[in-house]
Amino acid sequence: MSERVKNIGVLTKQDFKLDDPVKWCAGCGGHSVLSTVQSTLPEIGYKKENIVFVSGIGCSSRFPYYINTYGFHSLHGRAAAIASGIKVANPELSVWVVTGDGDLMAIGGNHFIHILRRNIDVNILLFNNKIYGLTKGQYSPTTPKGSVTKTSPEGTIENPFMPGELVMGAQGAFFARVVDTETKMMKEVMIAAAENKGTSVVEVLQNCIIFANQVHREITGKDVRADHQIYLKHGEPMIFGAEQNKGLVMEKGRLKAVTIGENGYTLDDILVHDVEDPDDTTHYMLARMSLPELPVAMGVIRSYETTVYESLLESQIASAKEKSKIKTVNDLLHSGHTFEVE
Repeated sequence: MSERVKNIGVLTKQDFKLDDPVKWCAGCGGHSVLSTVQSTLPEIGYKKENIVFVSGIGCSSRFPYYINTYGFHSLHGRAAAIASGIKVANPELSVWVVTGDGDLMAIGGNHFIHILRRNIDVNILLFNNKIYGLTKGQYSPTTPKGSVTKTSPEGTIENPFMPGELVMGAQGAFFARVVDTETKMMKEVMIAAAENKGTSVVEVLQNCIIFANQVHREITGKDVRADHQIYLKHGEPMIFGAEQNKGLVMEKGRLKAVTIGENGYTLDDILVHDVEDPDDTTHYMLARMSLPELPVAMGVIRSYETTVYESLLESQIASAKEKSKIKTVNDLLHSGHTFEVE
């Protein structure tokens, strides 16, 4: 990062707030995500004018109006494509995409997989409330099968996407998951996403109080979250539970939840999380874990360092310039075969 983009002064959360009202419903999980992002940005090392938020269409996509940075409210499903152009044109910017499960994974699905395989250094915050909120309650690509919605009165008959599966399948190098009620966890993960070089995807399990209220209740409820979530940290054993006495082991090529001290399992048997493993097999299994057999994985699941698109592109451009005999427009006009008209 060059000196001109560094946060030379001291920024605070207040620097990223606006006086205008936030027009999300009272109780919407977006409020806590916005607050967490505003408290995260002062710590990532960029001046305010070198941060840009891009969104598509949907409740989540109002985000650029609510944060005091540059912003681009784009077209439905096109935020990833526009963010790609912004980052490639000016690689020193900190570029963020804020999107929803409908905007990113339905009409925006094609752009999503291609930004991942290219590994452009953009941070994607996916608000996953498993419903279309802005257009009033239609089922989305992540809505659980069988759910009754405005467009599935008899229950949806479609198999839902799991965002983590798509990230891994498209060669994504960074995937994390958080819940909108855990601000400390969100901040830690967002900082990790900002520090990652390449496309970072943070799935936020977000509550829509109007059309999908408590859709994540079995994961986020205060009475169940200790046993139904596992917060993964690099280099640490995969332990969870209200008493921190449960963990994950690998048996016959599958993940299994066990109780430490029972059936011969000890702490030494518990898997240690390695976010940097080039082989994403275990990361893929962690991203797919679901209740009731296994807890839902939270935190950074995969963070593998690999080549970044815009860095390679800049190198190619520099190399082409150095090799080319054409240095100016005048050189171009007088290159090759020319003729004169009298």
